[in-house]
Amino acid sequence: MKNYGTIPTSTSPAGTPVNLEYISRAKERLKVGLGACRPWREMFQIHALNLPKSFSDAVARIKTNFAYFQMNYAIIVLLIIFLSLLWHPISLIVFIAMMAVWLFLYFLRDEPLMIFGRLITDRVVLIVLSIVTIVVLFFTRATTNILVALLVGVVVMLIHAAVRKTDNLVFDEADTSLLRSPAGGP
Repeated sequence: MKNYGTIPTSTSPAGTPVNLEYISRAKERLKVGLGACRPWREMFQIHALNLPKSFSDAVARIKTNFAYFQMNYAIIVLLIIFLSLLWHPISLIVFIAMMAVWLFLYFLRDEPLMIFGRLITDRVVLIVLSIVTIVVLFFTRATTNILVALLVGVVVMLIHAAVRKTDNLVFDEADTSLLRSPAGGP
């Protein structure tokens, strides 16, 4: 009764369930991943919004803001897609299921993926999951909604990135790559 109510945090030879360890590692990776999300107040500071002076200034702002706010932009685009699928419940269920597959096979995985004894790189996982997601959502007959929502999300992202000044953005050394690679390499 001394250990009643405690949750084991690591596996033991006695057969502690691996699922609990996997869930705690997944929660930790999710916290780290969402930690890359910048504060929303910083993203929408009114005094940091103004029109760029030239096209090259707009392109430079878009590159810098995308690198800085990439997780925020991803959340916004996914939210727009989610809202567009509210009128297509089957597509919404498929979208949620595919997000779960993405979480487990790409974002929350901390060990390289091995299939039939072969190492599968993250680039292959990314390409295969992208193709499967597009094909599966295509079969739900909500292609137009998804494409329009994706276009709206990209336009919203580009407009914000072009009008948000980059003078007060501070990059960490960990922010140098645009796509964070989970375990297993590029």
